[in-house]
Amino acid sequence: MNKENLNDAHKFQLWKSNLIHNGLKINEIEHIYTKNRYNGEVLFSLLLLDAETPEGIKIPPLCFLKGQVLSVLICLIDEETKEKYLLVVKQRRICDGSITVEHPAGMVDRNDHPVQVAIREVQEETGLLINENQLIALNNQPYYPSSGTSDEAMFLFCCEIEMPISEIERFNNKQTGAEYESEKITTAVIKFKEAHQLMTNSNAVLLNYMYLKKVKDWQLLEQL
Repeated sequence: MNKENLNDAHKFQLWKSNLIHNGLKINEIEHIYTKNRYNGEVLFSLLLLDAETPEGIKIPPLCFLKGQVLSVLICLIDEETKEKYLLVVKQRRICDGSITVEHPAGMVDRNDHPVQVAIREVQEETGLLINENQLIALNNQPYYPSSGTSDEAMFLFCCEIEMPISEIERFNNKQTGAEYESEKITTAVIKFKEAHQLMTNSNAVLLNYMYLKKVKDWQLLEQL
């Protein structure tokens, strides 16, 4: 496997161009560590940045380079009762090993479009096949989960599908995830309010509220 050079990585080039666009003077970028994907592409990097703002102030030096990511809320609606269920994924959180309940998510790499990544990640992580017309983009510009130390930028999507409860239940407790990414995922189908209460990821919680506002489900929104 040929490992991608950090300087050639799309996420590195995007990060550096944003620094320049925002008027920073870059004195030095020191590479600490890089994790590569199965295909050699840069997954994330830890960097030390020596840079100054236009006001002459040095910014905090540590940066976790991750790039653009996305998350997709999948709402499955019982066509008879109209009860809303979230199709979520459960997996180990990398930094502390806890089990998390989250929406399907993934990284946007060099030649990817967020919509196509969203479709691919939903299928890989849940087994549900969706199309572009079913996806609703909830933010025109990516949001930044961290105000410092990381460049992570997130696109948020939602999708709602009506189907019989028997079909909804088929997506529960499936073992999924891309083996080449070493993903160990278990799906879960949980009533919306209950799923929301299980989520501790701030992006997942925000996505729940944004979805309900988008579809104007004020009744369920008030219950959260």
